[in-house]
Amino acid sequence: MNEKTTESVHHPLGEHPLLASLDDATPLREFSPQQLEQAASEIRDVLCNLLATRTAHFASNLGVVELCLALHAEFDFRTDRLIWDTGHQVYPHKLVTGRYKEFAGIRTAGGLMGYPNPAESVYDLFMTGHAGCSVSTAVGLRSGDVVGGQAERRTVAVIGDGAFPSGIVFEALNNAGELGDDLTIVLNDNKMSICPRVGAVANYLDRLRSNPFYTGLKSEVVRLLDHVPMFGDPTERFLAQMKEGVKAGLLGGMLFEELNIRYIGPIDGHDLALTRKYLAMAKEIKGPVLLHVVTEKGHGYKPAAEDPVFFHTPPVFTDDDGKAITQKSEGLPPYTLHAREAIRKQMAADPRVTVITAAMCQGNKLEPLREEYPERFFDVGICESHAVAFAAGQCKTGLRPIVDIYSTFLQRSYDQIFQEAALQNLPVVFMLDRAGLTGPDGPTHHGLFDIGYMRLFPNMVCMAPGYATEVDAMLAAALAHDQPCSIRYPKASALQLEHTPAPVEIGKSERIREGSDGTIIAFGAMLEQAIAAADALKDELDVAVINARFVKPMDLEMVRNSLADGKFVVTLEEGAKMGGFGSAFIECAVAENFDTRSIRVLALPDEFIEHGDRGDLFDQHGLSVPKIQQTCREIADSSLSSNH
Repeated sequence: MNEKTTESVHHPLGEHPLLASLDDATPLREFSPQQLEQAASEIRDVLCNLLATRTAHFASNLGVVELCLALHAEFDFRTDRLIWDTGHQVYPHKLVTGRYKEFAGIRTAGGLMGYPNPAESVYDLFMTGHAGCSVSTAVGLRSGDVVGGQAERRTVAVIGDGAFPSGIVFEALNNAGELGDDLTIVLNDNKMSICPRVGAVANYLDRLRSNPFYTGLKSEVVRLLDHVPMFGDPTERFLAQMKEGVKAGLLGGMLFEELNIRYIGPIDGHDLALTRKYLAMAKEIKGPVLLHVVTEKGHGYKPAAEDPVFFHTPPVFTDDDGKAITQKSEGLPPYTLHAREAIRKQMAADPRVTVITAAMCQGNKLEPLREEYPERFFDVGICESHAVAFAAGQCKTGLRPIVDIYSTFLQRSYDQIFQEAALQNLPVVFMLDRAGLTGPDGPTHHGLFDIGYMRLFPNMVCMAPGYATEVDAMLAAALAHDQPCSIRYPKASALQLEHTPAPVEIGKSERIREGSDGTIIAFGAMLEQAIAAADALKDELDVAVINARFVKPMDLEMVRNSLADGKFVVTLEEGAKMGGFGSAFIECAVAENFDTRSIRVLALPDEFIEHGDRGDLFDQHGLSVPKIQQTCREIADSSLSSNH
């Protein structure tokens, strides 16, 4: 047994000799068909073992194992170009590109990222944590190589059918067809986004898969196939599959053909030999090629294949003879569930209320609303710009739409928030899930910038609940308001606060407790840390706690009272410091002629925050309870010194 195989015995995710032998993906090009199948089996075993230790993307990665191996067996992506879209399906790619030894630490602080990461490997070109941009970046890569005299480099974009309807994809296809540069687009069709995909493009792909007509083979395809080896697949079986694989490209696929993009497929993406053959053929065709590959999300693990929605990012589970035994989650209900119930209450009370999401029905826990109010529930697919403009159109007819989208993904609709919602002063309600730190999902998913990017628009009202029951009250206030409103909340359990809440009034804060030495002002869910820090300081400092509720409009009376008599103020927010709540507070303080030296802003720094445990990230960036206490002590001491 060689040294690498010996090391694999001690790997925390099991013994996988082939994966342990790979320092990069180059040897895959010489692997036999049997070795590639063994590698596929090892990858699936690693993925199942990983989910026994932590939550991670699962079904999507199971579905691309053979496709990943075929790609690396046909291309050399140390020099060729590969973009994965969306990047959560990149685990097999990481396992075969020299990162097997580090894989057990994926999605933990200091470990591998759960998405492509150029800092980790030359095989990763972009940090692709959102959907739809692969074709655009691939067209740019190919164009750059042509201009730079490196036309021999190949470029491949792998895009899922859930991401494919994104508007930017069709902008890129339009450009690719005009440029005519060599390019391979692999459409990974598994009938899924996170939930079952929606829309006319999805229906079109279904028709391509089921086209019953066959009129012969295009001469160019026949010529190229004749010169591509079979890699062990029996010829008779291949010819039958080839007939099924190319027939839709003869009559279907015309959407792409008319854009000057050669359409080939659909083919079985779990047949390694067949997929390799078609990839080899696509390399030889001049101009842009779209290879339609059909896969099954969750393939190779029956529970995941039968329920790919649940197994997209399942809780930790162990396998019991083919049955997934999940661990029961503990803790308070998350803000997402409170948001769902608040929406449900408003939809029941007012027939004008609609809900719009962008392929995140499962992530936002909206499935019950989809079932109860199908005529007022709209999943537009991964098309956030369209979702916002669509909502604006509904507003013009008198409806009251709620746009429920993750903070980080709503950024994709920035121009529509400006032009169609804020500029028109239309009462779209934006519910920004995952606002703040998203833990192991990392920098592509942390929702850190929405406070800044929402509050700068005229007409916009920006709020955040500090505890569970406030979600419902804020949504009711937003729907009763005749201007666009945003409500942000984190991926976290909601604080259950035992008190009589003040009514939610636009632009008014809530005083949680009095204090004579200074004040901690929390925007949103940081209220929990503010209360805990004030409690911990009670033997040293008498600190007031304010639930800010609004960053726009800011409660000016609260600003004045907090800064009266030179008392210190510490602001807390789970967002970027630049342009955030603290910045808005200081702007108001300056406008009111207050001395700002007694203000400290605790927020996240001007950098992209890595993945890790949310609590650890809080501590690292000064937002944990001990760090808040420390800041209060320091500013209190500073204030006393300056007064003397």
